[in-house]
Amino acid sequence: MDLKAFKDPKLAKGLIASIEAWAPENAVLMEVCGTHTVAIARNGIRALMPEGIRLASGPGCPVCVTSNHDIDKVIALARIPDVIITTFGDMTRVPGSTSSLLAEQAAGRDVRIVYSPLDALRLAQEYPDRQVVFVGVGFETTTPLVAMAVKRAKDAGLKNFSVYGAHKNMPGALEAIINDPELKVDALILPGHVSTIIGIEPYRFLAEKYGIPGVITGFEPNDVLQGIAMLMRQLHEGRAEIEIAYARGVMEQGNPVAMAAIDEVFETCTATWRGLGDIPGSGYRIREEYAEFDAMRRFAPEIEPTIEHKGCRCGDVLRGIMAPSECPLFRKVCTPENPVGPCMVSGEGSCAAYFRFY
Repeated sequence: MDLKAFKDPKLAKGLIASIEAWAPENAVLMEVCGTHTVAIARNGIRALMPEGIRLASGPGCPVCVTSNHDIDKVIALARIPDVIITTFGDMTRVPGSTSSLLAEQAAGRDVRIVYSPLDALRLAQEYPDRQVVFVGVGFETTTPLVAMAVKRAKDAGLKNFSVYGAHKNMPGALEAIINDPELKVDALILPGHVSTIIGIEPYRFLAEKYGIPGVITGFEPNDVLQGIAMLMRQLHEGRAEIEIAYARGVMEQGNPVAMAAIDEVFETCTATWRGLGDIPGSGYRIREEYAEFDAMRRFAPEIEPTIEHKGCRCGDVLRGIMAPSECPLFRKVCTPENPVGPCMVSGEGSCAAYFRFY
């Protein structure tokens, strides 16, 4: 597909004019996807907003919302003899209470970066005398892949593959955000990647129960501007609906095959989100039928007491009540080379985006 139109300056000017024409006097729009956060920062979209319109970043970076306690569990798994920890790259640098996977690797633990849970599955087949644990972090976009890996492991009779599951789903976090007394959100820029899987239905409660409009949009500059323009029009007309501005990527019904894979292997549970706390139904855990592939049930390691990092305000940044630049550690103590919190580690983190583009 030719994406030139989605970067066309003339179209952008027209969308900006529409935003200005429909914008209310004051409004807070939250983008809840980390990729949107980066796109907004990279393309200077925040500076194009009319006076009184604030774009707030939300809890849409899966690495960032993973709690210290979850990181500590993974570190405990890494310290078990003959265990190979496999994970996506960003996770290795996220600090836990007293260590990180990168520090554990430097201390001699076997921690390997993979690009897919299927890579971890292949490692388990190559090293039958070692235990391979895949660190499952992400929203509905990555959860189906992990579900398929677990199903393949069961079909192959693998006894040395398991998953540490820290997967989360987005709708529960959105309800927590809009009920946060410290933040008034008027509209939501909804995630494109997640929505390719779950479709539009799980968001409808935002409009029907809370009167919050939402638009699912893509990641090119004009995608984001179109999404914002559609939200401004809803606010201008006093409507609250869930709309799609990303028809080339998202269907209303989402991806039923992917959702079926999630439902077969996982069930929902309470999950702990950095900054948001415990949210019922917002996490996924492996069902009893696949319990042998749950790393925590298999190994039951001893977890060190959780310690939060002094001065780190990642939680408030993820809630949208604080811009990264307002954190007292930002640029002074916390940098991409020396991250104190995960929002500075992840390529989709708000703090990393602010450090790079503002």
